[in-house]
Amino acid sequence: MRGALAPYVASVVAYDVDLGGPGVHRGLPSTTVTFVLPVGEPLDVGWQDRPGSREQRWSTLSGLHAHPAEIHHDGHQAGVQLALTTTGARALLGLPAAELAGLLLELDDVAPALRHLPERLHATPRAGWVDLVEQALVEALAQHDAPEPRAEVGHALARLTRGASVAAVADEVGYSRRHLGSLVRAECGIAPKQVQRIGRFQASRALVGRVPLADVAHRCGYADQSHLTREWVALAGCPPSTWLREEFPFLQDLGTTVEGG
Repeated sequence: MRGALAPYVASVVAYDVDLGGPGVHRGLPSTTVTFVLPVGEPLDVGWQDRPGSREQRWSTLSGLHAHPAEIHHDGHQAGVQLALTTTGARALLGLPAAELAGLLLELDDVAPALRHLPERLHATPRAGWVDLVEQALVEALAQHDAPEPRAEVGHALARLTRGASVAAVADEVGYSRRHLGSLVRAECGIAPKQVQRIGRFQASRALVGRVPLADVAHRCGYADQSHLTREWVALAGCPPSTWLREEFPFLQDLGTTVEGG
């Protein structure tokens, strides 16, 4: 990760994975903006249970969302995926993450100055994919003079993502819950309670498959294992056991969590 991008890009990974046959990969909710640049074949992605949202795209950007996406594949996936912080959306794309919330968009819709990336990526050996994308983002960083969000809003988002209650965060930053809610929605497009919910789910996803589900529930602030399972069904479209069976081998091969949509 280039130093200039550190506050704006939470992760970047180049992937080239043989999945053994056609299937559907679940794109799970997260507290970051997802940016995918496929190589070889466009990304066939849409929201689960929303058939009209499915399209093949050579670039996909999506903001925070509380429902899963479905990535259809022919048994092979390759490309670069980034997780942008909400601050990164402003700095690199020139707009608040709120304008991406719940949407699946392309670079032409959001950042036309970066529309060259898919073609350049296709012509670059895999070893150079990450460098190419990072260099393009460093250049984009110099082009935007988007205002930073208020420091207290950034603090609130960080605390909510780590599971703090909305009331506690409002007290910490000195705002009423209503005013905090307005500021958070303006920055990331969803209410503070949803940020907290997705943050807790994201924390649980990092533990599922590594420790017993009852321990995951306890560590991540769920009432019990049943509560954890209900939230997984709501946010991932399946219980943790199904995700482990269908997705975990793929994620181990990849070496990192790939979030679609």
